[in-house]
Amino acid sequence: MKIGVVVFPGSNCDHDAYWALKHSVGAETEFLFHKDHNLKGCDAIILPGGFSYGDYLRSGAIARFSPIMKEVIEFANNGGPVMGICNGFQILCESGLLPGALLRNRDLRFISKFIHIRVEHSDSIYTGSLEEGKVLRIPIAHGEGNYYADEETLKMLEEQKRILFRYCDADGNVSVESNPNGSQSNIAGIVNEAGNVLGMMPHPERACDPVLGSTDGVGIFRSLIAATQGITA
Repeated sequence: MKIGVVVFPGSNCDHDAYWALKHSVGAETEFLFHKDHNLKGCDAIILPGGFSYGDYLRSGAIARFSPIMKEVIEFANNGGPVMGICNGFQILCESGLLPGALLRNRDLRFISKFIHIRVEHSDSIYTGSLEEGKVLRIPIAHGEGNYYADEETLKMLEEQKRILFRYCDADGNVSVESNPNGSQSNIAGIVNEAGNVLGMMPHPERACDPVLGSTDGVGIFRSLIAATQGITA
């Protein structure tokens, strides 16, 4: 299988994602540029973190109109796996592939640190190799990671088991204190109704090598690879 990492002007986690996928989990990986009009036969797509187009207007608002996003949206609507990390999550919300929006952090400050997230469900293509309730230590780095949706949408996400990750403490307890940015329901990552599109604010690609302080992100990528190989086999 082959995974494509989209590069937008202002992306700064594209090489991190490429390295993690290619060297930490052994997947064939290729960069896809924002002006490309095809996905070059990739079986899964990663929208990496960064500050696409300088985050002018709103985070992800301009990237949503990049030429390649037409192909990404079509790919996702046809069931292709698409994972948005940090700014990628913001782009997915702006594109309408995921509900809700990412607002300024609760304290209006940029946050860059390791946090803990809890795996809420293990029956998705992104968590298939992880146990439900498992706590992952993964870094965040964002100024607009405060997930917001109306009450009806939040209820739907809960009922349809579409919240894959929640901010928690090291013991797995979900609380106000363990919520770094004010996200509703401590939401750190959600999927679309079909389950093939994931948006998450934490950076698993920065937790794929012992030298970085954690390898807890590896399981997310391995889950994706295993599920995608099953789909494409």
